[in-house]
Parts: sequence; structure tokens; C-alpha cells
Amino acid sequence: MTIFTLILAIANLLLFLSKASSIDTLTLSQSLPDGTTLVSKDETFELGFFSLRNSTNRYLGIWFKNIPVKTVVWVANRDYPLKDNSTKLIITNDGNLVLLTKNNKVQWSTNTTTKASRPILQLLNTGNLVLRNDNEDNKNNNKSSNNNNEDRFLWQSFDYPSDTLLPGMKLGWYRKTGLNRRVIAWKNWDDPSPGNFSWGITFDSNPEMVLWKGSFKYHRSGPWNGIRFSGAFGGSNRLSTHPLFVYKLINNDDEVYYSYSLTNKSVISIVVMNQTLLRRQRNIWIPENGTWRLFQTAPRDICDTYNPCGSYANCMVDSSPVCQCLEGFKPKSLDTMEQGCVRSEPWSCKVEGRDGFRKFVGLKFPDTTHSWINKSMTLEECKVKCWENCSCTAYANLDIRGAGSGCSIWFGDLIDLKVVSQSGQYLYIRMADSQTDAKDAHKKKELLLIGTIVPPIVLVILLAIFYSYKRKRKYEEENVSVVKKDEAGGQEHSMELPLFDLATLVNATNNFSTDNKLGQGGFGPVYKEDKKLLSKGYRGVLDKD
Repeated sequence: MTIFTLILAIANLLLFLSKASSIDTLTLSQSLPDGTTLVSKDETFELGFFSLRNSTNRYLGIWFKNIPVKTVVWVANRDYPLKDNSTKLIITNDGNLVLLTKNNKVQWSTNTTTKASRPILQLLNTGNLVLRNDNEDNKNNNKSSNNNNEDRFLWQSFDYPSDTLLPGMKLGWYRKTGLNRRVIAWKNWDDPSPGNFSWGITFDSNPEMVLWKGSFKYHRSGPWNGIRFSGAFGGSNRLSTHPLFVYKLINNDDEVYYSYSLTNKSVISIVVMNQTLLRRQRNIWIPENGTWRLFQTAPRDICDTYNPCGSYANCMVDSSPVCQCLEGFKPKSLDTMEQGCVRSEPWSCKVEGRDGFRKFVGLKFPDTTHSWINKSMTLEECKVKCWENCSCTAYANLDIRGAGSGCSIWFGDLIDLKVVSQSGQYLYIRMADSQTDAKDAHKKKELLLIGTIVPPIVLVILLAIFYSYKRKRKYEEENVSVVKKDEAGGQEHSMELPLFDLATLVNATNNFSTDNKLGQGGFGPVYKEDKKLLSKGYRGVLDKD
């Protein structure tokens, strides 16, 4: 055997051993001791035992296999750390996963009640660790396609998240069993035990995503409107529509859950709960830099936290003050806006002139704790449904896609509002009729009518005044003589008609001779003058100066 042939044989053997060691399945007769791992078929995820910095405790968990920065996405025994490396993972005859110490003490178990004849454990390419029954049909399907049909699973890690939501994981409720899939932050970076910062879906008629700090709401997404959560902003740094991600909310008789998927399978993205910062963070792996990059975060600012301004108040982070009453409402207290707002005019249920609705555009929908939905109603039917119930304070389309469909109505005070500037998202809030859209429309019609009629009338009046003024000026210019008084003798000079003394007139008319009389009218007789004498007399008068 040549050296080359020997080297080739050794290389093939090492390759075979490498492939053989990268198993994704554990059977009933096998165990997984500390120091060994399961690896998903596509080698994306790895299951094994690990320790954190500054700690000797051991945990069973799942992490990304090919990312140099060890990123743990799931921990089995986060409440029950192991004190040494002598523990092993096994499958029991009744179909449970168990962590056994060297003294055969059960440190952690799946505690499933479903029985299986041939249970096996498999780490899927999605990062989901599943326990299933290995009958022949399932065996062939799963080995060939890494089947992810959860109906076949006896147990799965995706039902019991740690601090991370992976693509394809469900966040929410399985109604039949009451299973609540909630993501809970690590207590700190060195301790994976549950902290007090969690993320889940409300179990209301109109569910929404909520971040809790202990038992108190810390952030609310707003209900799903068919496209996105109503409180989500657009843009790459906000939870909204984005070409890289596909978001969905499923709400049916069996379950209600939120999940996301990636349109580009080469991208690695996770959502992690950060206990230290009290933030939910979406990170994307940047292989060129070998780091995780922050892509989205919630809450973003003070207005993204839960109900900072009280009822009927809008939170605007760029305004001063931050809290502003909605139009038609006034502060409940002059000292602080945190107590919210009340209607600025009296409201009376179903009383004409005292009851109606105003449309608000681009508001995050209110807290849905006290709400009701109907998927088949029209918006007009929704309005009637709300108007007939004196406890109803607002209504909106359940789904804003297309022309809108379905009905959401709210009862009691409306809280946790803010402007998100999403087109097509309308909320109709109940208030006094004088402040409603109907009254606004009537006022607009009146103003439009006034604006149409008044300007022409005013124009005609102004033109008439101008014409009258011009005529008066012209009349005055034609008929008014400007008389200049002589400073020395007080003689007046006419700028239009000459003035003659009596002697001149007697001489010019030959002493008013009847021979010179031309006729007689209402002003007396008219005489013919001697032009030469008259002109001479006129010049004499003018020449006296």
C-alpha cells in the first residue's frame, strides 16, 4: 500500500467518523452523556451540555453550530442547573426525556403523559427538538425530509421557549390544552433561569402581543389589523411589514399565535428578550463581521411603553408636553396629564344632539382587554352595534385590507393610544354629537355655502361703491370751481367764467336797450352784447392787478 493510498483511506475514515458522529437522532436504547451532541441534518443547530462564563453549572441546551459567538437559543433545565458533568440525557420507556445524574436521580423531565411504543428524539433543521413515535411511516418520512409536522410529536421544545423566538416558533396559546407559549428572559447573562421580563399573546377576543414586567404590562403591540399589529411603525427598525420577514397572526378555535419566517433562508435572525435593558430585540447575524447586529427593538421610546398618558390621551414623543388630549377631550387634571382626559362636552347615550362618533386616523388601537370582535360585520353594522350599547366607546374595522371588513368594538375608557401614522387605519370614538364627524360635515357644508355665495355679493357691493365714488369725483371735477382769492385786493378770479361790473354791462348792452334784447326766460331777459366793448371791459378787469 502506497503512502498516498494510506492517506486517502485515513481521510475517508475520518470523514465517515465525522458524519457518523454528527447524528440528529437519539433512540430508546441510546443516551446522550455530557460531552456529546446531536446535530441537525443541515448542521445549523447543535444540542448538548454547556456552562456559562463565571459559572460551573451545567445545562442542556441548543445553540447555533457554525456561529463562533456561542448563541444559546433554548435551555432545558434552566430552573435546575447540574452541578457536574456526569449527567446524561435518556429516553424512558414511557416516552419522556430525562436528565439523570450519576446517582440516577432525575434532574429534569419532559413530564409528558402521551405514551409511545418506540419513542425517538430528533433535532430538526429549524432548531426544534422533538420527541416522536418511530413507527415505520414516520421513520421513512422523517429520515428523508426532516419532517416538521407537529401533529406527530409527543413533545417539542418549541412549546417551551426560553428567551429566544426562532423562525417558525409559535408565540401564543393552544386553546384545547391551555398551553401558553411565552418567551421569558434570562435572569442575567450568566444565569438562564427565568427573569421577570416576558413576551406573549393575550388570551382575549382580540389578541395582541404584550411585553410584561412581572405581572404588569410594559409594552403592547396593538391588535392585528390583517397586515400588521396596529401599533407597529413602518421602516426597517420597527415591527411592521418588511421584505425580509413574513409575519402572521393565527386566531381560530384551536389556537391563537404569532410567528414569523424569513424570505431569505441564508439569513440568520432571532428575537431575544433582554432582561438588562428591558427590551425585545431582533438581531441579524452578520457573517462578514462575525457579530450580531440589532435590527428591531421594543419598546422604542417612552410612548412605546404601556399607557404613559392615561385614557383618551395621545402620546407623541416629539411634542411638549409628550401627552396630548385627543380632539374633543380635555385633561382630567390640570396638574398632570398622566391621569388622562375626559370629554370636553357632556355626552348622553342615544340622545339626539348628544351622541355620535368622530373618526381618528393613524392611531394605535386601544387596549383590547375589554373588547369584542365579529369577522363578518360591515363597518356600518359595527357602528350600529356600538351605538346600541351605551358601554361601547369606539369601533373600527377588524381587518383593514381592501375596503375593510369585520368589526372591533371597545368598552370603557380607551387607553394606551399613540399616533403611528398608518394609512387606512381608522378608529371611530364616541363623543357628544356637536363634536362628531356629522356635525363637522354640516359645518363644512355651511362654510362651503357661505364661501360660495358671500364673495360674489361682496364683490358686487364693492364695485357699486367704487362706481359711485368715481361718478361723484367726476361730477365734482366738472362742476366745482376752484376760486383763488387775491391776496392784495380780495378780488376773486374765476378759472371758468369771467366777472363784469354793472358799468361794463350797461355799456355793452346799450343800457339794456330793447334793440339788444334776444329773449326772456325763467331767469330774466337775455341781451346781445357788443363783443368789442365786452372784451375790452373783460381785459380791463383782468388788467387791474
